[in-house]
Amino acid sequence: MTDPIPTGSTPSGSAKGRLVRDLGLYTAARLGLIAVVAAVIYFGAALVGVTVPLLIAMVFALVVAFPLSLVLFKGLRRRVNEDIAAVDEKRRRDREDLHSRLRGE
Repeated sequence: MTDPIPTGSTPSGSAKGRLVRDLGLYTAARLGLIAVVAAVIYFGAALVGVTVPLLIAMVFALVVAFPLSLVLFKGLRRRVNEDIAAVDEKRRRDREDLHSRLRGE
């Protein structure tokens, strides 16, 4: 039986790799939400007999989907922020290590 992953840690993989994966998922989720909201506006308007140009439906979808994605994808956004913090921390440690080696410590 394997040991469970402690709270606050992530599965194996580099911090940059996790950041790329999570950022890609978050971006895809937000773009998908925009597409769904645009389709609902476009086809919903057609159902009630109103013609809405696709471009207008997409603009309204952007306005609606951005704040909605903050609520719907809160966990994914939090993971992206944690990954960014991990990458920044690794960079900071690597830079400090390089400076100490250059000083001869």
